[in-house]
Amino acid sequence: MNFLKSLRVQETTRARLLSVSVLTIVALAISFLLPPVADSQMAGGAAITIVILGLSWLIGWSGQISLGNSGFMAVGAYAAGIWAHHHATTPLIFTFLLATVAGALSGLIIAIPSTRLRGPYLAGMTLAFSAAITPLAQNFTSVTGGEGGLFLNSLSTPSWFVHFFSGPNATIDANAQWTADLAVLVAGISFFLMANLFHSRTGRAMRLVRDNDVAAELVGINLGRTRTLAFVVAASFAGLGGALYTVINATVTPQTFPLTLSITLLTLMVLGGIGTLSGAVIGGIIYAFSANLVDHINALTGVNPTSNLGANMQGIIFGALLILTMIFAPRGIAGMGAAVQRLRKTRRSALASSSAVD
Repeated sequence: MNFLKSLRVQETTRARLLSVSVLTIVALAISFLLPPVADSQMAGGAAITIVILGLSWLIGWSGQISLGNSGFMAVGAYAAGIWAHHHATTPLIFTFLLATVAGALSGLIIAIPSTRLRGPYLAGMTLAFSAAITPLAQNFTSVTGGEGGLFLNSLSTPSWFVHFFSGPNATIDANAQWTADLAVLVAGISFFLMANLFHSRTGRAMRLVRDNDVAAELVGINLGRTRTLAFVVAASFAGLGGALYTVINATVTPQTFPLTLSITLLTLMVLGGIGTLSGAVIGGIIYAFSANLVDHINALTGVNPTSNLGANMQGIIFGALLILTMIFAPRGIAGMGAAVQRLRKTRRSALASSSAVD
């Protein structure tokens, strides 16, 4: 029986690996069809997708509220930025691992007192953490660069990759393409790890703690340890996403991770679908190309992009989308497919019943 159970787990893991690999290859193929600007936007969206994956795990699966993910992103970003600024020749994978560990440690520090808090108290504490990151980064000038931040060496595109491009803008196209492909690959690996975590024993324990903590404690689940683990995992993904975002932009500043970014991340998660893998991807896509939507709406309405209204148009659009989603699709865009399927089944059952009566 144990052998058969192990075999089923292996088959499921292989199926997830195959699905993620196919989706990653499709995303890479799409990146080859996009212009350099869109590739850069796609890279940023991939970084945000990683952060939303962690947030979806924390809120959707463990039931804990967090408004501090921009802070966890900043921790990972500064860990990567400070290290890369002084060790430019370090392999990129080590920089990402360092940022992931830094994010996990910050999540552990916040989680230890937070496991005793619930609802608005927990949200308030994580919000305070996120609000404190920017002043800290501004004051430790010798380490973080202060207001000006830190500048990193841009990603070095391999010469063999540049040969795939031709024309006067071959170098620009190759750099944008390489950046997008790197971000997609990192996001794909993160997606696979989170997919396995969702369906693991730990994931099932998280859901039980979320749904009924008394029942979870009765079956032997340590509530404090489980909730702490949820924060650590979410913060590690946020740290990795922040590091990837920093590497893509080759700079990190306190203004990159404002308090409003936490609200944006939460909004994107709700729009995509809380506690779903596909919802994180949808949220990342919305973030990646939201600038195009904002520019289009400003052009249609004649709003000056530099005015107060134009500068806050993205927040207005996200707010409107959030309200509409909560009213018409409470489970997010990812849940709309399941809702349509249920509606179809209900209609088929109704038609079958009416046919039987006739």
